[in-house]
Amino acid sequence: MSKRILSLVLALMLSLGCLSALAEEVPYYAVPSDLYDYYPLEDETITLTAYSQLANYSGIQTGWGATLLKDLFNVELNIVPDMDGTYETRVANGNLGDLVIWGANGADYKNAIDKGMLLDWEEDDLGPIYAPYIFENYTTALNSNRDISGTGKLYGIGMDVALQEGAHKSFMYSWDLRWDLYKELGYPEIKDLDDLYDVFVQMKEICPKDELGNDAYAASLWPDWDGNMVMYVKALGTAYYGFDELGLGHYDPKTGNFIDCLAEDDPAVAGDSPYIEMLRFFNKLYRAGLLDPNSMTQTYDEMAQKVKNGGVYWGIFNYASSMIYNTAEHLDAGKMMYARVPDAACPIVYGLSGLGGNRVWTIGADTEYPELCLAIMDYLATPEGSLTMWYGPRGLMWDYNEQGGLYFTELGKTCNQDSKHDLNGVEWVSPYTGKSYTLSGNFNDGCIQINNTTLARDMLAPDSKLGEAFNKDTWVSEQAASTYAIQEDWRNWSGVSLVDPYFEKVNSYTVMPDLPYSESVRDDTLEVKWGQVTKAITTNSWRAIYAKADAEFDMHIRNMRTQCDSYGYDECVEWSRGEAATKWQLQQEQAALAE
Repeated sequence: MSKRILSLVLALMLSLGCLSALAEEVPYYAVPSDLYDYYPLEDETITLTAYSQLANYSGIQTGWGATLLKDLFNVELNIVPDMDGTYETRVANGNLGDLVIWGANGADYKNAIDKGMLLDWEEDDLGPIYAPYIFENYTTALNSNRDISGTGKLYGIGMDVALQEGAHKSFMYSWDLRWDLYKELGYPEIKDLDDLYDVFVQMKEICPKDELGNDAYAASLWPDWDGNMVMYVKALGTAYYGFDELGLGHYDPKTGNFIDCLAEDDPAVAGDSPYIEMLRFFNKLYRAGLLDPNSMTQTYDEMAQKVKNGGVYWGIFNYASSMIYNTAEHLDAGKMMYARVPDAACPIVYGLSGLGGNRVWTIGADTEYPELCLAIMDYLATPEGSLTMWYGPRGLMWDYNEQGGLYFTELGKTCNQDSKHDLNGVEWVSPYTGKSYTLSGNFNDGCIQINNTTLARDMLAPDSKLGEAFNKDTWVSEQAASTYAIQEDWRNWSGVSLVDPYFEKVNSYTVMPDLPYSESVRDDTLEVKWGQVTKAITTNSWRAIYAKADAEFDMHIRNMRTQCDSYGYDECVEWSRGEAATKWQLQQEQAALAE
């Protein structure tokens, strides 16, 4: 029996309910009909190189994700992250990889297009044939890519595409605080960052150690994602003021103003820039013994383990705090991290639209396997593929129930609460091929380490019959599930059941609309200056954070400004202001169309 016939037979079995994991009315994904004719499953496994500027992992994909890709496509992924010199080396060699995922749709991306290093998805009609879901459903995102590419050709899709328009995504800047400790302190007032600092001091007094006996801290940072500025510092400015990162500073989506990161006495904030203000805040934490002293040298994973061990009281990102800490064991023990935004804060939240974000999925022009690459991207771009990237294999960890709503299996619930849950020895019967596999590693190991998204998590799930989004917090099954006493305590305090309604209730946030914006290309001379300036900013910022006194902090800020000025800071800021003006113009045009 040919693989093509076998796949049709399996699809028929699924449609008749012969494989137990099938939900009654939502068929499983099926590969394009002739893909196995080109790439038979019984042939030797194909290794695809996935160059991802977003990856935090290097090497062969492992765990359940590797098993899934082997089962569906007979491939393994060799993931190449973007470290110093990686992009330049791959461009010089003339081959970026098979799958190419961009951290931004700016200079590097456009340079690759100019050099002919990316596949035109419409060449020989490959895209419509092997990525049918994308071409049938992502029309706005595809058109946006054509516009941004500047050639009229189609090279990929952006991240977080919403197939239906909506107000905004869920709140990533969730301001998670150790709620059990906050409760023990009697829910003290937190008007601003000064009050938050006072709460941290009190938390340190009642919980100085983590569960392993190590010192606990209010905050634990990591440098992995530093770019033009220190990531966590500029992000706190975004979380507090609602200003989005742009170039060498912040952009205010309410006014279109640009505030450069080294500004003094800026009228937009009546003082130093948000970036300098937040540097002072983290230095204040450091000098009080409230900042993890390893913040400048540790990895994200090392930070996450400290959160999981109860060694961190607070974080502005949900994925680096509550989503790690709130395991069943912690919740059952009456411990939880959850949202408590300072009264004066106005965190940003990003708009939903069909345009797709600036992190772009593309394919290398020289790949030997264009059909296979397109099919893989198409799978990841389906509702099933997106849910699988977030929550694990369908049937094994999540599925649709008799009411047509989404739900977790017992294993899926456990993995969602603990991303490090051990899956060694777990048996998985593929609903796609009927083959049986024994999984290995933990849940997080198996997550696709490319580290990008396709559909927006907060859009409505097209196949749900209950009006749910992909976001598990909206699932009827999750809302109906039994809650823990500590969760009820937060709900009684806030008067709502979840984070998003909480932010809507306090009614202090800023929506950054999704725009068809692409960063302009800097010329070679400015690019050299940009590199020197951003290096000076990040280096001196960390020195300022670790200053032992006000005078030393001020010295590092002066040094940073002096060095940046000598490298051409003013020109870099002028470029950033031009980008802000472009964004504001796009925002005004979008608002006019909506009227």
